[in-house]
Amino acid sequence: MTKKQRWTADRIPDQADRVFVVTGANSGLGLATTRALARKGGHVILAVRDEAKGRRAAAGIAAEQPGADLEVRRLDLADLDSVRAFADRLHADHPRLDVLVYNAGVMAPPRSLSAQGHELQFACNHLGHFALTGLLLDLLAAGNNARVVTVSSTNHRQGRLCFDDLSGERTYSPMGFYNQSKLANAVFGRELHRRLTAAGSPVRSVLAHPGYTSTSLQTSAPVGMVKLLFGHILAPLAQSPEQGALPQLYAATAPDVQGGEFIGPDGFGELRGGPTRVQLSATAADPRAGRRLWELSEQLTDVRCVVAP
Repeated sequence: MTKKQRWTADRIPDQADRVFVVTGANSGLGLATTRALARKGGHVILAVRDEAKGRRAAAGIAAEQPGADLEVRRLDLADLDSVRAFADRLHADHPRLDVLVYNAGVMAPPRSLSAQGHELQFACNHLGHFALTGLLLDLLAAGNNARVVTVSSTNHRQGRLCFDDLSGERTYSPMGFYNQSKLANAVFGRELHRRLTAAGSPVRSVLAHPGYTSTSLQTSAPVGMVKLLFGHILAPLAQSPEQGALPQLYAATAPDVQGGEFIGPDGFGELRGGPTRVQLSATAADPRAGRRLWELSEQLTDVRCVVAP
């Protein structure tokens, strides 16, 4: 993966007979990921909060790629009841699952709470994906070359896990709690890798981040200076969703990817470029933080995430 031979979506191996779930698949990075996987023959389940938007996205891909193998299913990651319902329906319809791509997220909204009373960014970006993992691990164990790809951010390096105030009741900062959720993604992905390895499971947990990419993430939820900065002032510097999706596509499909690796852009500051292996922060790689977040996440979701061989 040198700069002279950057990996592109054209190099994705044949994905026929492989089943993917992509969260947040109706726009931005999720849509670009879904389109690329479908082009290579994958059966892609678009896990979306708004089914109408999901159906429009699927119809657009099908118009470009006749015969694309797509499903649209509702999943509201901020509502744990929706997560359980999604997992139940998947079990009813699919005997196995090959790849989960945890792409969905929300960025820097005013403070609000999920259906179960958790801070929205922590709930949507981390807790929903954690619960979904625990509920689908058996399907992944039956998969072929199965992977869980958790999409984090360079912002995880500025994050801090406020275990004593995860809801932001005492002190809330929109970007601070976004950074916390992205750190939680990174901590979870590495801890999942540890547990899969210890259990001798063939399932791989891989992390990725898209660099600075132009999507609705920067404009749909943020307000004030955050929206102005990321949605407008810096927008000309951002890369396209198709380019930004390459690290998570590489993590999901490249034969040489190992569990526990973090894939991001190879350009200056990891802001843009082709996929390469990058470094997690010390906190993200700390097993003590991993164990604490895991145990707390089980308590908050009421989902036991038991990793078996």
